Amino acid sequence: MIKSQFSLKQLEAFVQVVDTGTFRKAAAVLGTTQPNVSARISSLEKSLDVVLLHRDAGSVRLTEVGTTLVAAARQVIWSGEALLEQAKRQDLIKERLRLGVTELIACTWLHDFLRAFKKSYPSVNVELQVDLSREIDRSLASGQIDLAIQTAPFSAELGGNAPLGSYRYVWVATPEIVQRIGEKPAMADLFGHSILTHARHTKASRELADYADLNDLSKDQIVHSNSLASCLPMAVDGMGIALLPRQIVSESVSLGRLVELQCDWIPSDLEVYARFDDKRVPRFVQRASEIAHTIAAETRR
Repeated sequence: MIKSQFSLKQLEAFVQVVDTGTFRKAAAVLGTTQPNVSARISSLEKSLDVVLLHRDAGSVRLTEVGTTLVAAARQVIWSGEALLEQAKRQDLIKERLRLGVTELIACTWLHDFLRAFKKSYPSVNVELQVDLSREIDRSLASGQIDLAIQTAPFSAELGGNAPLGSYRYVWVATPEIVQRIGEKPAMADLFGHSILTHARHTKASRELADYADLNDLSKDQIVHSNSLASCLPMAVDGMGIALLPRQIVSESVSLGRLVELQCDWIPSDLEVYARFDDKRVPRFVQRASEIAHTIAAETRR
């Protein structure tokens, strides 16, 4: 019998050091101290009578046997989670979900997702990063977050990649501006005003710039913003015509503060995905992506 030869905490410490690359970072993820992480791995090595890690100055490397055993360690951890799920005791999973989302999600269905996730995993704390998709992509690639809810394109492909739906852009303006240009203006009429839209490097902004170049329209009229939430009140105040996702402006349109324009060009839809490294993350991260899929679908109805 195995009895108490090793513990899940020891296996978690081992896996986190491998994933983060240092004892310090692993300790931060696990919510403990660096000496505790080191002690857990040393105890695991003693129990198994093997050396799992080469400890060099400032870094760690897997030994040959460590490379073999890290996959088995992950499987044991996942199996432990699966047991708790089968017993319907997800409340015993005391972890943290490092979540990165774009502002579009933060302004639409993030809170519905957080409530649903908390109901399923009451003891998992969520650490939230709201940022541009490009920055979230970097955080995911460097292991700083577990789950990204972001827009395409991505810098690298991952095994965990669940589509959450498309979000259409619309042109909107105040009723006063619409009185001057009409509800079906030509694109040249739009460029007679400031164009309030996404950050410069985003796909939509690049497509808008390309359109302006092809049609001899002045790109100087395009006002880029890293914050969609800031574009909206600027549009409501009549500071320009906005090109934003429909979900961001829908309330202002329904209240009559803004009018949706019928134009002959809009950029490609925003494609939103839940993304994670399926070879590394705990099971509850995959479950979080499934909850996100459900909430996103309900929001789009």
